[in-house]
Amino acid sequence: MAKRFISYLRVSTTRQGQSGLGLEAQREQVEAYIRRTGGELVAEYIEVESGKIHDRPVLVKSISHCKKAGATLAIAKLDRLARSVAFIASLMEAGTDFVAVDMPSANALMLHLMAAFAEHERSEISARTKAALAAAKARGVVLGTNGKVLAKRYRAEAFDWAITLSGPVATARATGAVTIRDVARELNLAGHRTRTGALWATSTTKRLLDRLQFENLSSLPDDGAKCVGHSK
Repeated sequence: MAKRFISYLRVSTTRQGQSGLGLEAQREQVEAYIRRTGGELVAEYIEVESGKIHDRPVLVKSISHCKKAGATLAIAKLDRLARSVAFIASLMEAGTDFVAVDMPSANALMLHLMAAFAEHERSEISARTKAALAAAKARGVVLGTNGKVLAKRYRAEAFDWAITLSGPVATARATGAVTIRDVARELNLAGHRTRTGALWATSTTKRLLDRLQFENLSSLPDDGAKCVGHSK
């Protein structure tokens, strides 16, 4: 009997393919591995969320599906799952069978080490950025002077972009979307993408709704989960 797999693909909320590994590339790597091993792909799950965030409902669903189907969770790279040692450890302790297809022979120790290095790299980048900004400020560099001009221009462009999506958002609301996550799903299903070409996530959708509300194009208040009401 062929080994069963469920694939989990993830892209960042900021920009699809930011790490150089977009959805299509991940899909190709996972499917190629499954073909090589003579396995069977049972289902595919896609999530648009940052690797820093552990509360990922799509990942939870994919893991639950794996347990019910007796399948192995297949990911293209370990950092698509998480960059947190604690998070990887919790998955392994829960008995979740998963494989990173770029290193399919990696044992438990190697997976822990890979997660540790990824987590360390993330903290090092953050520390270097903070140090560089502090050094620039100490030299008398006024931070944000050009940034303010660019930010103003970006806001104007973002508002213009938001206007083009007021119709699709209104359609999503009219067809029963009651939460920000619902609106994001409807925009993705209709083929609409963010300005950077990424799928809509709750965070990017909330910013879109905030801009539309600011422009008085539509009113979609957010109580943390639900979008209530609609008016132009």
